[in-house]
Amino acid sequence: MIKLAQEKCKEWHSGQKRKYTGEPYHIHPFEVADILKKNGASEEVVAAGYLHDVVEDCDVAEADVRALFGDRIADLVMMVTDVSKPGDGNRKLRKALDKDHLANADADGQTVKLADLISNTSSIVKYDPSFAKVYLKEKRELLDVMKKGNRELHKKASKIIDI
Repeated sequence: MIKLAQEKCKEWHSGQKRKYTGEPYHIHPFEVADILKKNGASEEVVAAGYLHDVVEDCDVAEADVRALFGDRIADLVMMVTDVSKPGDGNRKLRKALDKDHLANADADGQTVKLADLISNTSSIVKYDPSFAKVYLKEKRELLDVMKKGNRELHKKASKIIDI
């Protein structure tokens, strides 16, 4: 399952680049999966780490993830996929919708999001300090509703956000 998730992550994110570094996009989900592995996550959670952005950022449907990886991994991916759309209002309204969605995620879903947050935060702070002010405030509010995820990752994410 892990090998297939790695392969599909690279395939589905093929041609995409990280905003600030220009490196291949798949490096981010690989880092998320690595954080999850190092913190004792199950194979399904690690696989979801590799795939966490594919529905949101690629031309991949939830049904595609479900068909290849089964219900549990697809459910985890959907727990961390933003539900807001540009037509839902301004950024504050959209982020509130996404926060409410994530508050309802189970412990494993929140754990994937915590690893994602840890991976993203350092590059945003380093390369876009102006946007980081907005981003860090949003993530602090997100951490306030993510009480079910891995405690160690929550502590680490909180520390990164507070610095």
